[in-house]
Formats: sequence, C-alpha cells, structure tokens
Amino acid sequence: MNEFVTWEFVKTYSGAILTVTLLTQFVKGLGFIERIPTRIVSYAIAVVVMLLAQIFTGDLTVSAAALTFINAVIVSLAANGTYDACNSAVRKPSEKP
Repeated sequence: MNEFVTWEFVKTYSGAILTVTLLTQFVKGLGFIERIPTRIVSYAIAVVVMLLAQIFTGDLTVSAAALTFINAVIVSLAANGTYDACNSAVRKPSEKP
C-alpha cells in the first residue's frame, strides 16, 4: 500500500466519514475553532472535503456541487455519530457476564 488515503477513497461514503471524523477531531480544539459547535465544524469540513474530492477526481459539476451541501449533512452526522459511539464504548466500564 503506497498511499494511506486517495481522492477516490475520500469520494466514497466511508472514506468521507473517516476523513471528516479525523479532521474534525484534529482541528476542533484549535484557536477560534474551539468556540464553534463541533457539528458546524464537521459540516464545514465535510463540504470542503467532498468538493475537493470531486475537483481532484474530475467529477465536479454544478449538479454534484449542489448535492454536496446536502450530502455533507449526512456525512457530518455520520462522522459525529461514529465519534460518539467510539467515545462512549471507551468510557463505559466493561460489563462482566
């Protein structure tokens, strides 16, 4: 494996979620960004990441760009849910059988 992430991967649903989750966690505590609600930060990151993926793969059209703003809501909410699920699994004490 020569590349960890490709634009083709980022263009997929799971790739977009992974990318948005990681970037959101990386930037959410930086400077003025920490005062912005995380949901808004993850949505903005989703829009940018998805538009860049379309640009770099040559798939950007007016129609695709318009849908990106709707699809970014889905990706952002999924990324936030992924983080919440992982975070709650780590914080819960393990139940013994």
